[in-house]
Formats: sequence, structure tokens, C-alpha cells
Amino acid sequence: MDNNKKSQILLFEEKLVRNMWDSEAEKFWFSAVDVIGILTDQTTQRGATFYWSKLKERLTNEGADQLLTNCQQLKMEASDGKMRLTDVADTEQILI
Repeated sequence: MDNNKKSQILLFEEKLVRNMWDSEAEKFWFSAVDVIGILTDQTTQRGATFYWSKLKERLTNEGADQLLTNCQQLKMEASDGKMRLTDVADTEQILI
């Protein structure tokens, strides 16, 4: 892992949100799937992943893929303990 990025897990309403602090950019990155799972009240990580996948597909089909253009991918720990590329968004993108 890059020394400028530190990964951690936060709790929001008793649900996990993977996030990473980027000291170079001085901002937090949050897992898009985790945030979507909370906002849509998904009961499983798989449900949240499916919801995010369908949302990305619909945004692309509608030509409103600005959100996707601004999303980055960072390696975060998955539920199986492996580091996997994950769509992330910063605080500003999450709140828009």
C-alpha cells in the first residue's frame, strides 16, 4: 500500500464503510458500494454490489455518467480479506 494512503473501516448506522485517507490529496476516499449499500438499505454486500452495478449501467445508458468519470478505483480489503480494486468517491462526490 502507498505510504500516503491509510485504509480503515468506519461504522455508519452499524454498517461498515471502507475508506482510505490520502495524505497527498488531503482527502478521504469511500467505497461506493458500501455507501450505496447504506443509502439503499441493502441487507448484503452482494445486494449493494448488484445495485451499484445496475446504477452504473443505467447512468451510462442515459448518458449521465459524470459520476462514473469522476470515480476512481483503489485497492481495499474485501470481505474475503483480499485486497481488491474498488470504486471509490471522495466526500464531495458522496454528498452531491
